[in-house]
Amino acid sequence: MLYRSCFHSNLKNIIRNNEVFRKYSVIAAVLEKPNVGNVTEIKGWVKNLRKQKDLIFADISDGSCAKKLQIVIPKNLTTDSLTYGSSVHVTGKLSKSPRGQLELVADGVKVLGTCVVLDGFPFNPRTIHPPEYTRQYLHLRSRTNYTSAILRIRSAVTKHIYDYFAANNYTNVHTPILTSNDCEGAGEVFKIQPDNEETVKAMMQEGKDRDSVYFGSKTFLTVSGQLHLEAVCRGMGNVYTFGPTFRAENSRSRLHLSEFYMLEAELAFCETLDQLQGAIEDLLKYVFIATRNTNEADLFLIDKENKAPSWVTKEFVTLTYDEARQILQKKGSALTDEGINKEQELTLVEHCGGVPVFVVKWPKDMKSFYMKESTEDSTKVDALDLLTPITGEVVGGSLREDNYEKLKSKLPSERLNWYLELRKFGNIPTGGYGLGLERLLQVLCNVNNIKDTLPFPRWPHNCDM
Repeated sequence: MLYRSCFHSNLKNIIRNNEVFRKYSVIAAVLEKPNVGNVTEIKGWVKNLRKQKDLIFADISDGSCAKKLQIVIPKNLTTDSLTYGSSVHVTGKLSKSPRGQLELVADGVKVLGTCVVLDGFPFNPRTIHPPEYTRQYLHLRSRTNYTSAILRIRSAVTKHIYDYFAANNYTNVHTPILTSNDCEGAGEVFKIQPDNEETVKAMMQEGKDRDSVYFGSKTFLTVSGQLHLEAVCRGMGNVYTFGPTFRAENSRSRLHLSEFYMLEAELAFCETLDQLQGAIEDLLKYVFIATRNTNEADLFLIDKENKAPSWVTKEFVTLTYDEARQILQKKGSALTDEGINKEQELTLVEHCGGVPVFVVKWPKDMKSFYMKESTEDSTKVDALDLLTPITGEVVGGSLREDNYEKLKSKLPSERLNWYLELRKFGNIPTGGYGLGLERLLQVLCNVNNIKDTLPFPRWPHNCDM
């Protein structure tokens, strides 16, 4: 116990030492615990300047929070290089304005990096630039309030996800980015090959073909870590992975990216869709509530009308695939044999009062080989899609086929024999799901275009940096 106490104390000292090494204060910390009268140093960027007779007022942001710190600067401390967009190092005393606002009365101002707006800087002070415009300047758009708020929320959501799984005793697994699996079987994968032609020629002389020259088999950027998670789940229980995934879809829609982050979880001893749905619903409600608690100012900065969704206190709706089709048919929606399209997904959510909707029990021929055949109807699989406002599908999941013979008959390739072999030795029932982080952020932040939920989006014909 003494050892644990000392260890905890050392961790606190390390955190304090980080403040000492930094030698300046982060604005979020200054605003959280304002020590009026203390000498304080801050570093950041000028977001606004207001000039009066003897004083200049500057709003400074360092990206740590949605709020800015007002700096009161005597005119004798300013120079022509102190402009909107410039980076500064300011020292002074914390004070309260006559209106009770916290401000820093400067006794030293140093411009670290100048910013001449007329020299090509694309953003103007006190101007709300539309996302379509800022998307042209990916390398600079974190300077805007809108993008910086989204990125802080993205960081917070990531932390809340890790916190949730740690609290529920899941093991985090780093599944590979390079893989020989095309998990979804749709062929929408990026193939991996060496760029060095000399390496390729040398390896082809060893008898290998160009497609498999480096690894000995065709290798792709991952579209999912699910199959790897299933392997680890059968030795370690509940597991999850959270990382980049890649889809070579020829789509430039507001909901598609070529590179995006996917949260995937695999639940050991999961025997029913109800269990799986409960786990997904619990996670989403936790993340939404936690993020509103930690980043409400950022959410307000993105959209002043962004209120907490009423559904976080309601039970999610469940419809079977057949019930969903009947609802759409009554609404006059054009149905095809290809399933439910994006517009129809949003129609179903609207029909259910804006509450997220689980669509379950899908036709077998619409879903992947690994999904468990329903015991109630052999033409269906125990699969689910979770539909939400703004984006439609946010989560896809299923129970996994645990019957050896049934899985063997559906296996798309002998290269997946290892996956079949998981069912031979100490097999257990499992279920799992994949959640697209960027689509979740669209719903949480009320952002229409998925390209605005991450700093450097990739989509067909766009990989600029």
